[in-house]
Amino acid sequence: MVVPLGRARPYHLIVRILVVEDDIDLADIIARVLRRDGHAVDVSHTTATSGMKLVSAEYDLVALDWNLPDGSGMDLCRRLVGGDLETFGEVRPRVLMVTARDDIEDRVAGLDGGADDYLVKPFDMQELSARVRALLRRDEHAATPVLEVGGLVLDPSRFEATLDGRLLQLTSKEFALLHFFMVNPGEVLSQETLLEHVWDEMADPFTNVVRVTISNLRKKLDSADLIETVSGRGYRLVTNRREDD
Repeated sequence: MVVPLGRARPYHLIVRILVVEDDIDLADIIARVLRRDGHAVDVSHTTATSGMKLVSAEYDLVALDWNLPDGSGMDLCRRLVGGDLETFGEVRPRVLMVTARDDIEDRVAGLDGGADDYLVKPFDMQELSARVRALLRRDEHAATPVLEVGGLVLDPSRFEATLDGRLLQLTSKEFALLHFFMVNPGEVLSQETLLEHVWDEMADPFTNVVRVTISNLRKKLDSADLIETVSGRGYRLVTNRREDD
């Protein structure tokens, strides 16, 4: 069974990427660059751990090395594309091969084997970012709805959010956090849920990053009432706010 790519992916703002690279230093650099670009990034150094991650979390893209210590990244790609590896998400992630194998035969084999793009080492990190953006743009036909909750309006395609017509100056993480609240209006969202969906597996469950980001978001909203703290449970976006509050 081939996992379909033709149909539109369910739209969500948070882009989660799995970096599969056995060079620990390089994997760390790639992850930091992609996190700087606003993505949630997990890292694996082997095919075995990569397979476990792919069945337990939903990824939009896999940056995949060919030569790994316990097997071939190309074999993992073929299993992923062929449907032999059941992934957590309904639609398989894009695959960007990132490898030092630069022969034309290797490039052809990689693309014919199911990779959506092929990047040869060494490479400039700006090119990596550009290729990731290009792969993700292939899903722009999917719906990117403008969300409205009370006086809040969020347009994911334009990366704009307004409150009562006032443009909000948000960081990538604040924008992603507000988006997650707006697709779950009125629901109580625990810190664990927010860490899982807005951050990545590197987020420390004992950190105060959620509290700090919500505090900063409240300041930019110029309101502590829009995002309500539910004692002992988490936070929720208030849906019954009056515009003259």
